[in-house]
Amino acid sequence: MQAYSLREIEREAQAKLDPGVYDYFAGGADDETTVRSNEAAFAHIELLPRVLRGAGSARLDTTILGCQISMPILISPTAFHKLAHSEGERATARAAAGAGTIMIVSMASTVAIEEVAAAARSTSGGKSSLWFQLYIQPDLGFTECLIRRAEAAGCYAVVVTVDSPAFGRKNRDLRNGFNDLPSGMCCENLREPVNGNGSGKVRQIVFSPDLSWKSIEWLRQVTELKIVLKGIVHPEDAKLAVRHGADAVLVSNHGGRQLDTVPATINLLPAIVDAVDGRIPLLLDGGIRRGTDVLKALALGADAVAIGRPVLWGLALAGEAGVAQVLEMLRSELDRALTLCGCGSVRDLTPDLLQFRPVEEPCVRGRV
Repeated sequence: MQAYSLREIEREAQAKLDPGVYDYFAGGADDETTVRSNEAAFAHIELLPRVLRGAGSARLDTTILGCQISMPILISPTAFHKLAHSEGERATARAAAGAGTIMIVSMASTVAIEEVAAAARSTSGGKSSLWFQLYIQPDLGFTECLIRRAEAAGCYAVVVTVDSPAFGRKNRDLRNGFNDLPSGMCCENLREPVNGNGSGKVRQIVFSPDLSWKSIEWLRQVTELKIVLKGIVHPEDAKLAVRHGADAVLVSNHGGRQLDTVPATINLLPAIVDAVDGRIPLLLDGGIRRGTDVLKALALGADAVAIGRPVLWGLALAGEAGVAQVLEMLRSELDRALTLCGCGSVRDLTPDLLQFRPVEEPCVRGRV
């Protein structure tokens, strides 16, 4: 069946995936309030298009941290792609490279970063636009080994997840008994280094409550890669990110998978934009399902957005071709939305094109 939206692709992917795997990808923390809010919040932002502007065909290309990309839509880091398709992160990397955009490779990838980079280069004429997502581990020596592997693989930036001092509690996974990968599958980047290569025993990811701004200072000392902080939701933390030398911030609530009832990222964005005040680029993920969602985030001040779950749905549906379909669908929708709003470029987007619709209060029994 031909899919005409990302939600239709998700439904088709759900029919193909093992129910426990689908729940792992789709689920969130506790009551999944944030998971739902991330998507729903975009519906409360309405578009006020301009007319008769003669803007011509829209240009979607942009530059983020020196990386030229064909559109302001990146791939967020998500774990365990081989659960969706046997080619795993290789297929995702080829699709991203073919679309001319950036893939942020998860530290919990089921394909080693070296192989992901090789797959991306095979599609893009020897070049790749990869960033590497990192959980800073208490074992800083092992963390540095990971960074060196990312550098050697040609990654341009390290994306530090900063919102995970502990594991979130996911009821779906508990109910399904989903607590490990199938036999023969592992987080390949977590292998112990042997003779300079990641070929030894596989470690577990450690989420540490000791993670602090000193950890970011340490990272700045050990690498010249661009540093992106993923998981900033409070304006004061955004200011601290600038102060501690972050090259960019990714406004993210971890797709609602860590702390439930954190607000939707699109609702958090304006305060973060004010706090950063143009000093570093801002990216946003969480709930992007339409090209109009991308447009709204850019109009509110994001330099680009990133998508996570939709990539997994495309991957499950048709491997590399499915991911390419997801990216092309969003590209086409954004192109059309820009033209209909009277904009010739993503750089023409401004907040005056938006109107916020009040959220109706839920009916509370006994209230008059």
